[in-house]
Amino acid sequence: MHLGALFIIGHVLTSASVRETARSFQLSPSTVSAAIRNAETELAMKLTERASGELVTLIASGGVLEGLEPITVAIRELCQFADQAGAGGIDEAWAARIPIKIVAIERFLEVADQGSINRAARRLHLGQPQLSLQLANLEKFLGRRLFERQAQGSVLTEEGRRAYQIFMAISPAWNDLKSAADERYRRTARSLRIGSIIPTGSESWVARCLGLLVSEWNARRSNNAISLVSMTADDLREALKSGRIDVAILDSVFGLEDFRHRELLQTDMVMIAPPHSTETTVADLVAGHAICMPSPRTGLGHAAMVFSAERAPDRRLRSRDIIAADSLPVIVDLVANHGYVSFLGRVSAMPIAGKVRIVDLDEHLPMSYHVAFNHRKAAADACAVIIAAAARITSEAVAKTDAVRESAA
Repeated sequence: MHLGALFIIGHVLTSASVRETARSFQLSPSTVSAAIRNAETELAMKLTERASGELVTLIASGGVLEGLEPITVAIRELCQFADQAGAGGIDEAWAARIPIKIVAIERFLEVADQGSINRAARRLHLGQPQLSLQLANLEKFLGRRLFERQAQGSVLTEEGRRAYQIFMAISPAWNDLKSAADERYRRTARSLRIGSIIPTGSESWVARCLGLLVSEWNARRSNNAISLVSMTADDLREALKSGRIDVAILDSVFGLEDFRHRELLQTDMVMIAPPHSTETTVADLVAGHAICMPSPRTGLGHAAMVFSAERAPDRRLRSRDIIAADSLPVIVDLVANHGYVSFLGRVSAMPIAGKVRIVDLDEHLPMSYHVAFNHRKAAADACAVIIAAAARITSEAVAKTDAVRESAA
């Protein structure tokens, strides 16, 4: 990282605006955005995200902004040191373009502490000419002579001592930020990140499967801690592709050609209806109730919309219809308590049979769930546990349903 980028980032986190920062510093928005991305990479954390077209600073950015404060103060002092200040304050556009890298600052400090370019070069494992050139470039940019070269070594000039005080404020502040980042990198490297489609609720096979995974994984005293996240199938594929997760449980095989993947289980699609509804066919249920379905970003939502479109091509949307609800617990609640109908895989509907009516479709519509994973051995091991857990849980649910049917008969 260079000082100009750190000055830019401090302004973005304060103003919560890329465009305002770009205008203030006479930069392009892409330059400001690139500075943010580089900082997020260096610090191993997400600082901002976009919501409804607006930039939103995340909670973690508050700590980073606090850590940047001594660096920002030092950059302002550096502007005054380099005569880049006037009656109205420092030249912020100049500050945002300071090309001095943190590594150059640390090398300057090492030479100052050693009192010799040769000794510093040996300690830094650098060539003496390379280090001399970096110091010369630093002096040229600041327009100040920082060292007096003497026979016994290199001694700081009066201006060099002032630069030393400024840089001594920057280096430890950055190292504090980086040490926290290094710990986050280590935690990330140790953790196994697992993403899944959104469970229908705590009793769903997905939630129980993940619970079994965590329990068995920790019982093995694995060195890899598990972190869990739920999202839509589209988002899971993107997260797996970008490396943000190691394992994904999806309700569709679509788009998994580039990943290692295995079938988790097979089922078929059913309709779920209000528990006290009396209609006996899917057509009557659709005609008499509003529909609530996941969006096509989910495998289930895509299959359900194709099915409903083929069965009722002339049906007009009603004001109460919801066709992009990516929260299965909300969908289940709308069906169980508010008179909606929806579609689920049978294996997901069976655990909530006490809350909703399960209605078979007029034809068998197969669905399959899959688990995809990356190259890590821990990811493959977790997949094996997930597959075994899913088989156990779904077989228990089938046995329980059969027992209920037999007792009712």
